[in-house]
Amino acid sequence: MRMTRGRLWLVLLIICLGLAGAGAGTLLLNAETSGAAGAIADLTFEDSEGNSVSLADFRGKAVLLNVWATWCPPCREEMPSLDRLQAELGGPDFEVVPLSIDRNGLDAVRPFFAEIGIENLDIYLDQPAASMKALNVLGLPTTLLIDSSGRELQRWAGPKEWDSPEVIAEIRGYLDPTDTSSRSGTASQ
Repeated sequence: MRMTRGRLWLVLLIICLGLAGAGAGTLLLNAETSGAAGAIADLTFEDSEGNSVSLADFRGKAVLLNVWATWCPPCREEMPSLDRLQAELGGPDFEVVPLSIDRNGLDAVRPFFAEIGIENLDIYLDQPAASMKALNVLGLPTTLLIDSSGRELQRWAGPKEWDSPEVIAEIRGYLDPTDTSSRSGTASQ
């Protein structure tokens, strides 16, 4: 069966909304998964200058890695809150890394960032979308909290208000293992 443009957009929208099947279950918007921290593959991508960057380049600081695309409505919706989160928490110990899988790379991301006034985030590009397979990403947006040693601490599927006081407290709780109060309501799979 030949896929029409309309069906293709529908499939992309379903994937974008994070409703793709995940084994026997379904990945739902804002579903959270947690478990034992595991090492992340040393993924390589590009910055806005075309330089090769890898996750290993961020060792020594915690990273909130957001896999997204400009054609994904929930991704577009949450990007300003990621920018505000970077302004709030970003520094030598923490960085938000928005990793775009847009095929048009910088030509898609730069105008989008300008349009919505992104000021605090750098541009990172994964045009072959290798991160999807390497990180087992099933829908967009998917965000991983990675500790300073390169281990995944938490994963969220779907959009979030990243700069809300509750989410900031949750992130800080994961980064400070002595603070377990913000993790009490985490859903596990």
